[in-house]
Amino acid sequence: MKIEAKAVEALLSGSLILNGVDLEAGDRELVGVIGPNGSGKSTLLKCIYRVLKPTAGAVYLDGRALESYPYKESARRIAVVAQHNYYNFDFSVKDVALMGRAPHKRALDRDTAEDFRIVAESLETVGMAAFADRSFSTLSGGEQQRVILARALAQRTPCLILDEPTNHLDIKYQLQLMDLVRGLDRTVIAAVHDLNIAAMYCDRLYAVKDGRVVGQGSPEELLTPEFIREVYEVDAQIMTGMDGALHILFHPGAVRNKKREIF
Repeated sequence: MKIEAKAVEALLSGSLILNGVDLEAGDRELVGVIGPNGSGKSTLLKCIYRVLKPTAGAVYLDGRALESYPYKESARRIAVVAQHNYYNFDFSVKDVALMGRAPHKRALDRDTAEDFRIVAESLETVGMAAFADRSFSTLSGGEQQRVILARALAQRTPCLILDEPTNHLDIKYQLQLMDLVRGLDRTVIAAVHDLNIAAMYCDRLYAVKDGRVVGQGSPEELLTPEFIREVYEVDAQIMTGMDGALHILFHPGAVRNKKREIF
């Protein structure tokens, strides 16, 4: 599946959060959205998965305007792993994962043996099968994040949207989750906070700052010391590991210099 955002704007509480953003993710491509906190990354993803409606511009799935799809139909094409997931009721892990099957059902349809098989497989994939009967609310933040990924996998969509998916995860599970996502053979758009994770796993990157795309390209093309200093206001050193992957070392010099300017 191909996803495009064209000239997307988002006006929230009188503030222009996105200002003419263009983004494209090709079929089975893993595209990362990077940028400082408050740059508009999450707002852009919300426009793509229909929590927010763009003030201007549009999102397209395989060339068809997203807003032309019924909500249930678009939910059979795009699954989401969001940053925050709160439930007012005491759901079990299995119940939360079963929510991923909702777009494939009509009103009042019961869960089938096939639904339970898909959910069990999804929980096994993310390493949470042993927690199926546990209360979701008793899990750690990282465990909850893995259950939400299982819910998205149970949705069986050709596209996955991830909003900072490695939040709350220790390094072992960060790498496991991204290895898993990388191997899904689906179109993936992910807002990524950690530039080293972005460099290791993404095919292409879009950098967003102050609601605009300020750069795009492969990690090798985009993540230069000069660009990182411009976008993040920190000094960085770029190295290539024995595996050919980029590794970024950060230095606080630019931050210290900025503090001196302030004081």
